[in-house]
Amino acid sequence: MRLNPFVPAAVILCMAAPAVAQEWVEYSSRQDLFTVNFPVQPAVRDVTYATEFGITLPARVYTAENRSGRYAVTVVDYTVAERIHTERAKGCQGYPDTCTNRTNNDLRGALDYAVSPFLQRDAKVTYYAFADTDRVEGRRIQLANADRSRTFVAIYMHDNRLYILEGTVPPDLPPPAQFQQSLGFFDADGERVRYRTLYRNGLPPPPREQTRGRFGGC
Repeated sequence: MRLNPFVPAAVILCMAAPAVAQEWVEYSSRQDLFTVNFPVQPAVRDVTYATEFGITLPARVYTAENRSGRYAVTVVDYTVAERIHTERAKGCQGYPDTCTNRTNNDLRGALDYAVSPFLQRDAKVTYYAFADTDRVEGRRIQLANADRSRTFVAIYMHDNRLYILEGTVPPDLPPPAQFQQSLGFFDADGERVRYRTLYRNGLPPPPREQTRGRFGGC
């Protein structure tokens, strides 16, 4: 397990016994190329996602809930963004500056745009910073909610897929470290990926570390 720099080690040690007792599920998605731990088998539903530059992309939401909290992973498929933007620009009848193909803008801004709804919630932001998992660039946010529950958000983008993790726990329980820190990515061939240096979506990928395993889910 990769330790989160803003979750004290004592908290993680305290989580060990409950986590085993709950028998968390190591879940993998072949469609969306990720793996993560859920407290129970998640429900999956198809949704749509409106991007910063006005196109609608297919997405899926994986949700699981029990007494320890509510957990969700939203995966947005930006791999089709270029096709959609290109088709829209072809049919544009406005001025040239309004008909620009915004593919690069949407891709480069996807991480920060995904952060904005969390910053606008009726909750106190207690943490917001850069993060990475397996060297994949991301953002992390913590919110203190009005009902004293706490929400922990992690957002990453890998191979033109946006991953939004959201875990909300009751006030008497520790942070959802087993959920947040278990996220991993697969490539199109089903190989787990971890990079030697920082991966930024849209730039040439850096060399990988030794393969960490193959896809083993559904």
